[in-house]
Amino acid sequence: MNKMLSLLESLTSDNPDSVAKAMAADFRKRRIEKNFTREQVAERSGVAVSNIVRFEQKGLISLKNLIGIAMAMGYTAEVKHVFSEAKYDTMEELLQIRKNRGRTRAHKK
Repeated sequence: MNKMLSLLESLTSDNPDSVAKAMAADFRKRRIEKNFTREQVAERSGVAVSNIVRFEQKGLISLKNLIGIAMAMGYTAEVKHVFSEAKYDTMEELLQIRKNRGRTRAHKK
């Protein structure tokens, strides 16, 4: 049953709420695997326990607090490099990325 639910969830289109909730669920799993309580993560990260609870339950957290708990859990590189690689879906996008490499501003089309 759980495998079927996971499959159905993976087939639904992503949106910010579903991504946030998935990240929160993954964070909770990793926290428990490391045998950290919410209080221990709060102490290590400087993020209030109430913010950690809200993140785990609702997927809501500020970027600064997300970075703090990621660092406390040993995920600094993953967070720091989230936008480090160019991503593209089409050859056209790849060509645009290559054309714009090194620019400091975007221009209206």
